[in-house]
Amino acid sequence: MSAAAPATRPPLWRRSTPYLLLLPSLVFMLLLFGWPMVKGVGAAFDGPGGVGLDNWRRMVEEPRFWDSVRNTLLLTAIVIPVQFALAIGMGLLLQVKPRFSRFHFYLWAVPLAVSDLAAGLVWLSVFTDRGYLNSALSALGLGGSYSWLSYQHTSTMLLAVVLAEVWRSTSLVMVIVVAGMQMVPKEFDEAAQVFGGSAWQRLRHVTLPMLKPNLQVALILRTIMGLQTFAVAQALTGQNFPMLVGETYQWFTALQNPAVASAVALVVLGVSLLASTAYLRLLRQSGAEGGKR
Repeated sequence: MSAAAPATRPPLWRRSTPYLLLLPSLVFMLLLFGWPMVKGVGAAFDGPGGVGLDNWRRMVEEPRFWDSVRNTLLLTAIVIPVQFALAIGMGLLLQVKPRFSRFHFYLWAVPLAVSDLAAGLVWLSVFTDRGYLNSALSALGLGGSYSWLSYQHTSTMLLAVVLAEVWRSTSLVMVIVVAGMQMVPKEFDEAAQVFGGSAWQRLRHVTLPMLKPNLQVALILRTIMGLQTFAVAQALTGQNFPMLVGETYQWFTALQNPAVASAVALVVLGVSLLASTAYLRLLRQSGAEGGKR
């Protein structure tokens, strides 16, 4: 019996072909993201005496910074659960295919075409002192002179920004959820119905587990976008409701201090990375526990 011939190693040009094909994308990513990030980190730690924490000290000593941290985290914590609840409800409604379901989908997707600033201006016309809301309240004899966006009423400012953000970006989560629901086999839901599963049980034990990859992507995207909320709040409240990205803009443009602006931007980047990592770990652990059961 003859011995098997030794496998010949492919030539160098063939082994290096995949890396050569990836090289343009790698160079593009380094120039577009890597180099600006290196410059931003360098600017954040660059001080009068060289490398130091002077910019970070100035950042944390500014009271508006902590107000912006609180407002950004509070807005994200409120908006994301509301958006996911609405998006899943929209997806379930479209799944039963009511009349004019396509019209409903396109209507709900309209805010995707509206920019952040335009959405803020739309809702500004609602909440301003002579806006549609006060006009409607005045017509109903309920006053109509409330200053919803006054710096003295932080709760109503938060309400206005929350409503504008929910209206503007829920459509993105809805599109991701609807795309995921199209991939859920109908046989699973029908089998659950045969075994007497209620609508809530089918949603909890069939639909949501099958939607986990889509929900994970939507959760990470919306958290990152929520932490970067700026134009909507700026259009509605100006500087009365500071946000983290808004503080970056103020330090860079109004105060002409790119170093502190870079430090605030790194805070947003760090919180986004921590949140994304936490989501991935928590969802992976929950999936592993579900598999063990």
